[in-house]
Amino acid sequence: MTTIDHLTLEVADPAAAAGFYTDVLGLGERVRVRPAGAPATGFSGFTLSLVASQPSTVDALVAAAVEAGATVLKPASKSLWGYGGVVAPPDGTIVTFASTSKKDTGPATRQVDDLVLQLGVDDVAASKQFYADRGLTVAKSFGRKYVEFDTGAVTLTLNRRKSLAKVAGVDPDGSGAHGVVIAGADGAFTDPDGFVWEQS
Repeated sequence: MTTIDHLTLEVADPAAAAGFYTDVLGLGERVRVRPAGAPATGFSGFTLSLVASQPSTVDALVAAAVEAGATVLKPASKSLWGYGGVVAPPDGTIVTFASTSKKDTGPATRQVDDLVLQLGVDDVAASKQFYADRGLTVAKSFGRKYVEFDTGAVTLTLNRRKSLAKVAGVDPDGSGAHGVVIAGADGAFTDPDGFVWEQS
């Protein structure tokens, strides 16, 4: 099974970003940072989704992110599927916080249960086939709208680019480097939408 070991964000200020993802969000070695290379504008085509057990934990994570300089793109609120909100940290990466539960079952923490890399792609079916051919195991699939892979420490999902941008509350247009590099054990390659993988 092909898995994702960690993600590397390419940012303008690695020292500040490292503190944000490690100290504020508690993501440890799953998210690393390094200096940005190629320039980019607009939506980078991906979001990081932090999944928590209950709404109060989502609120605590959002509050900690905002205190550390993040900008709220969508305030945390209830929805049909659960509870969540969206922020943009100082480095510009879009981070969503989500819980499938609409009610608290215990005291609030800042515990992140799952980290999900959501890629916005032009053709979900074609990208699904590309990744399946590389050995990724499909966990969930909803036609040409959404695919989730079983990729270990970091879950990978494929979404329509415009749909992902809408959920994040941003314009879908963007160009240049994506600003994220995916580290796995399957070698170095670039997917159909330009997302770069490197050997972990």
